[in-house]
Amino acid sequence: MLADDAGRGPLRRSVLRAVQAVGRRVDYGTSVYEREWDLLIVLDGCRPDALSAVGSAFEFVDAVDRLRSVGSCSSEWLTRTFGPERAEAVAETVMVTGNTWTDRYLDADAFAVLDEVWKYAWDDQLGTVPAQAITDRAVALARDRDPERLVVHYMQPHHPFVPDPLAEDDGMARSGARSSNANPWVALRRGDVSVERVRAAYEANLRYALESVSVVLDNVAADRVAITADHANLFGEWGLYGHPMHTPVPALLAVPWVETEGRDHGTHDPACTPPEPLPVGRVYGDGDETDRLDALGYR
Repeated sequence: MLADDAGRGPLRRSVLRAVQAVGRRVDYGTSVYEREWDLLIVLDGCRPDALSAVGSAFEFVDAVDRLRSVGSCSSEWLTRTFGPERAEAVAETVMVTGNTWTDRYLDADAFAVLDEVWKYAWDDQLGTVPAQAITDRAVALARDRDPERLVVHYMQPHHPFVPDPLAEDDGMARSGARSSNANPWVALRRGDVSVERVRAAYEANLRYALESVSVVLDNVAADRVAITADHANLFGEWGLYGHPMHTPVPALLAVPWVETEGRDHGTHDPACTPPEPLPVGRVYGDGDETDRLDALGYR
């Protein structure tokens, strides 16, 4: 019997159900469109304390402020950030993203450009979208389009942890057919891996992402740059792990907010280019939605 099933599992599920019942009724945080920025860099699942710890090695990370997110998982953040109530702002936004939920929750036609990099630059061996592919497309579109607003959504530090992978992690699920319970948050719940081990790998993945962010800031001209996250990650707060949906736990909704600037010094020549025409069809399998959300840690 797994440790998670021996008493802790039912209690955890009871707590989560109670929190989610409240979460479906409460108002969440502040939309990023209520802040001033030309370039918004989103680090998927980034905790403010992790950015404070890792960011000291990067000149562009000075003071790490906090923002209360509008969602506790990516699907909620996407729908509450880029919904029809923000139609005018979204219409002048170019978005480059490695997040696979965009296909299900966003209307591509609502954006100036929605570049879903995960559809053509997915790395099966890594089980995610490499940060460099996101950087390449961000730099290319900034130069080609000179957009009013540019959103660059990296999948890191969300697992899998590219520079320090865990044996207990089978990577992200790109489609319903590939959902798996082998991820760090399930392993933590079960006691199969230590918090210290996962946190170290998570911070290494954040460092990996910030190295790519530094390339963007050296190759995209933007007077107002903000670095933030869609949501954070739980490491056992309230007995919960990962980023379940409808979960307004403070440690999960608190995301970083760092302000800086970007200048195009022409030091990077993008290598990743999309196929022609851009893929627009859904790639999700026909797997059960509940099973997929459970496997991804969203329920």
